[in-house]
Amino acid sequence: MEDPINPNSPIITLKNLDIYQKKLMILHNISLTIHKGEFVYVIGKTGTGKSSILKLLIADEKAHGEQAEIVGYDLKTIKTKQIPYLRRKLGVIFQDYQLLAEKTVYDNLDNALRAIGCKDKLEREDRVMKALEMVGLSTKHFKYPHQLSGGEQQRVCIARALLNEPELLIADEPTGNLDPITSEEIFQIFHHINKKGTTVLIATHDFMMIDKFPSRSLLIEDGKILDSGL
Repeated sequence: MEDPINPNSPIITLKNLDIYQKKLMILHNISLTIHKGEFVYVIGKTGTGKSSILKLLIADEKAHGEQAEIVGYDLKTIKTKQIPYLRRKLGVIFQDYQLLAEKTVYDNLDNALRAIGCKDKLEREDRVMKALEMVGLSTKHFKYPHQLSGGEQQRVCIARALLNEPELLIADEPTGNLDPITSEEIFQIFHHINKKGTTVLIATHDFMMIDKFPSRSLLIEDGKILDSGL
């Protein structure tokens, strides 16, 4: 839900945080703010901490520092039972598609809605088909993952992430396994979603796509975050 006072209020606020990777501190005293409606890239070499920041944001890692807030949740004090509710306000997309091979595209998405307690069959059908339409796969809902290309499987993952109409979409290397043409199609979808009002945060090595779709970039280098400010 948009802030009625300021629709561009912060959706992520990290202040003076230390980021750890398997008990090893890899980022020290970092701060960043991302506002509602922004499209932001997180870039940097492998091992610099991109994925660790994303894990922190979805409460997979503990927050160590002064302030860590996302979509209205305090990551420093969040309780285990609150984490599923936090994640319902987020759409998360990983490089590995994590689709159920024995289920159709439709059933993969329907299962995701069942898992969060959506019991109304007609409501689930409506939400599944709307999400598939957004990623251009409404005519392939009956297919199985192995019958789809890598790009199509990633579109299914994006559709799954959109089922709850999330306030924030987080993607970790979403085009890491895809060719340049397919990658461009995926990034076009992300920008289309962003233009509809969803905040998008993408960790990526895909500098070709960053050049094609320029936006604010956060470069992680030498344990610091350098903000392009675009």
